Amino acid sequence: MELDPLLLSRIQFAFVVSFHALFPVFTIGLAAYIATLEGLFYRTDNPVYARLSRFWTRVFAVIFGMGVVSGIVMAFQFGTNWSAFSYASANFLGPVLSYEVVTAFFLEATFLGVLLFGRDKVPKGVHLFAACMVALGTFISSFWILSANSWMQTPAGIEIRDGLIYVTSWSEAIFNPSLWPRFFHMALASFLTAGFVVAGVSAWYLLRGRAPDINRKALGMTVVLLAFIAPAQLVVGDLHGLNTFEHQPEKVAAMEGAWETKQGAPLILFAIPSAANERNYLEIAIPNAASLILTHDLQGEVPGLKEWAPEDRPPVGWVFWSFRVMVAIGLLMIAVAAVALVQRLRGRLYESPRLLKVFTWMIPLPFVAVLAGWFVTDIGRQPWVIHGIMRTSEAVTPSLTGWMALFSLIGFIAVYAVIFAAGLYYLVRLIQAGPEALEHTPETSEGRPKRPLSAVDTSFDDGATPEGVRR
Repeated sequence: MELDPLLLSRIQFAFVVSFHALFPVFTIGLAAYIATLEGLFYRTDNPVYARLSRFWTRVFAVIFGMGVVSGIVMAFQFGTNWSAFSYASANFLGPVLSYEVVTAFFLEATFLGVLLFGRDKVPKGVHLFAACMVALGTFISSFWILSANSWMQTPAGIEIRDGLIYVTSWSEAIFNPSLWPRFFHMALASFLTAGFVVAGVSAWYLLRGRAPDINRKALGMTVVLLAFIAPAQLVVGDLHGLNTFEHQPEKVAAMEGAWETKQGAPLILFAIPSAANERNYLEIAIPNAASLILTHDLQGEVPGLKEWAPEDRPPVGWVFWSFRVMVAIGLLMIAVAAVALVQRLRGRLYESPRLLKVFTWMIPLPFVAVLAGWFVTDIGRQPWVIHGIMRTSEAVTPSLTGWMALFSLIGFIAVYAVIFAAGLYYLVRLIQAGPEALEHTPETSEGRPKRPLSAVDTSFDDGATPEGVRR
């Protein structure tokens, strides 16, 4: 049986990227939330903020570890399955990916240790600084990764000599035309993901009457955040779409399901695209709306997929439906956040079981939206691995066989299944224990926290365990 190494390599890369993307998008937003909690604790000395920070820092550590393990495989794949691409683009992607490790990963790893274990061992200001550095590290990491991905979407600052890519302008290559819209779109997606997870978990606790003072505070904070971030994402997403329309119009045509170039193009709400017949079935559309959104003119021209040869078009079905899933979830987020804000202003948020249940149901939806967004971004770039420069079929390792690709795909699935199962098991146990498990641990002290060598207190609590040992 003949196996296609290109198809299997694409499936493998899609699997690994989809699995890995779930973790950074959560940790970026969660790290910012933890830094905010630490700042509030530093300013107010309210132990509620410290307990929330300690609880979510433990969750962060689990997700961060899973993200690191799953991310390492990404680098291996460039060498095993995509060596032609790696060789051609090494002059740019090699330094950029190394910058991510040097400037971000080391920063996160170093200060995460202080954040996790330094509560009673360093001054509060140092602990707050560590939280801010971890949050900053997640953003620096996302900057470099998104710079590399955006460059593959909109390459700039390079020239090609003898089939190899040489950088002629590092500023143009790093800050390529689609970087900033994609970066801010991803940053807001991270805030939304962390916000809805925190809100959903807090709502789950409140429905069960667990630690109401802590979880009311968490839910109230995140509802206000979501009420502003969710609509802002709609605006940033629109700007990102306009940028894509300028630089990758064929991707937008696939997103819109537009086959014919039209003036006054309709916005297709629902359809069943058929690439074989180059048409849509069961189409439901709003007249002229696509032209208005994309060109700000009711009669603006929107190119259709027939402007490109069939071999140069993205897989329209995947892009079309992924885009609608992402937008639908985004609109649902706006609605839920708006209702929750109104209920909070009325003082009814915490006594509304139906709304609390909705928040628990919303927990997986941001992750689905993120995956759908990445499908739009990277499947919409096909058939190019570097848009307009190198096709995906040219990027695969020449000596790779179908059986080799199948073996590595099965291996990755097996390993990731073990990692995900173990991480998920521990994460569920951690959430089931809840922040109440931290209530017996002292969070504040007069003046500076105790130093490590003086942590053991000679006083006993009820004649039992020394205070320092209990810590």
